[in-house]
Amino acid sequence: MRIALFDYGVGNLHSLGKALEGAGARVTVTREWGVALDLDGLVLPGVGAFSAAVQALPPDRSALREALEAGLPCLGICLGMQLLFQGSEEGSGEGIGMIPGRVRRLTARVVPQMGWNRVESASDVLFQGLPGGDEPEVVAYFANSYVCEPRDPAHVIGWTTHDGDRFASAVRRGTTWGMQFHPEKSSHQGRRIIQNFVTQVAAWREGRVAETQGGPR
Repeated sequence: MRIALFDYGVGNLHSLGKALEGAGARVTVTREWGVALDLDGLVLPGVGAFSAAVQALPPDRSALREALEAGLPCLGICLGMQLLFQGSEEGSGEGIGMIPGRVRRLTARVVPQMGWNRVESASDVLFQGLPGGDEPEVVAYFANSYVCEPRDPAHVIGWTTHDGDRFASAVRRGTTWGMQFHPEKSSHQGRRIIQNFVTQVAAWREGRVAETQGGPR
């Protein structure tokens, strides 16, 4: 099971790579989209600024969107979640556009948000096994000045409030997830979320292999 950890060219990917490996994945750190989209899953990490990160996206986003729409499991973390949207107040450039909506600056007195906060979570496979049953409440680590505003609230699977500003802290469309917090820095609950994502990657890979083996011989 191979997961691509995309490298925008800045920041330390070590802790996230270790968390994915601890969940059973073989991690390939790459800056090549041809390599990334050929693996079994994709992680967009939470490192850097929006305007710089979009420069690392392929000039033609269509192949990337088509891969995600076809079911390639993807987890966007912090900045990686923001790249799933169409654009950001932080800087120029277009995101992937997988989730319609924009990214805005926090309207709190204290910016950036740094530290632990609660996520009011809906029932979702990535939150399975967490305390709270059908509506688990996650305590996660945040480090952000910007937040996402999905056009369709149905894409939101988690909400967080920081200094009176309530925002979408987890989103999903198909097998594409975004987390504004850092699961790799969120203790045992974050590790469970990463494990659940790796499990989804494994299930998707098994389905793809089964389709291949079931074809004409």
